[in-house]
Amino acid sequence: MADLSLIKKLREATGCGISDCNKALAEAADDFEKAVDWLRKKGLSSASKKSGRVTSEGVVALHIAGNKAVIVEVNSETDFVARNQKFQDFVAKITTEALAFGDDIAKFQAAKDEEVKSQIGVIGENMNIRRLANLEVSNGLVVSYVHNSIAPNMGKIGVLIALESATAKDKLEEFGKQIAMHIAAAKPESLSVDAVDPTRLARETDVLKDQARASGKPESIIDKMIEGRIRKYYEEVVLLEQLFVMDDKLKIKDLLAKFSKDNSETKISGFKLFILGEGIEKKENDFAAEVASMTK
Repeated sequence: MADLSLIKKLREATGCGISDCNKALAEAADDFEKAVDWLRKKGLSSASKKSGRVTSEGVVALHIAGNKAVIVEVNSETDFVARNQKFQDFVAKITTEALAFGDDIAKFQAAKDEEVKSQIGVIGENMNIRRLANLEVSNGLVVSYVHNSIAPNMGKIGVLIALESATAKDKLEEFGKQIAMHIAAAKPESLSVDAVDPTRLARETDVLKDQARASGKPESIIDKMIEGRIRKYYEEVVLLEQLFVMDDKLKIKDLLAKFSKDNSETKISGFKLFILGEGIEKKENDFAAEVASMTK
């Protein structure tokens, strides 16, 4: 059997059974990314869904000051503490201060280390400042949205979207809120096609080609199939290519063009999406029990 920690990581990422993960790692010589691709090529996994199956406690918090905004994730051990007023007051304080640190999480963590330790002593539960990100506009508005809010500007999912435009602030706020709610629901990974990670695109293309070849189609047909599937991939992960969740006849880029036509030219210069606990592994005991049951 392959290394149990690798099997666990692969299982968390793909949702596949232990035996399939073990076989994939054997085929990939313990290369994690190749093992993920092997499972996908076999039709056993949809690795892109992994973030929806992992969770942790704490809050995602937002703060906007003028044309700048910051989003922070602070983790706690239990949801009970996440709803504690002292914890929320602490998170609100450091989120305001996070504006001065840009995207430098290491510097921010170091600066707040003593405060975190003090809060751990007061609240009696471990906590961690996990990540932060900033957005800024030169002429326009940064709009925020919190899903599953548990306190002002705090919740399970947080979104920031930067709109560059000379349009009136109230109209930008209303429009931006709609797009931010879409982002929370559709969970795009990049703003535009050009911004898609080329490494991820290459991997996706490779997986799609192997899936298409398995159908027995000739290469000339496979190329056309790949073009269509890559377009579909863009519609899944690229914000501007996604269908608007409130009107599935419109793509976000079409909605943006319509808003610009009715007002002044408006561009989305960036967005940030934090989902509480995204990528954090949990349920260690469940995994151990499952392995034990298989080895008996």
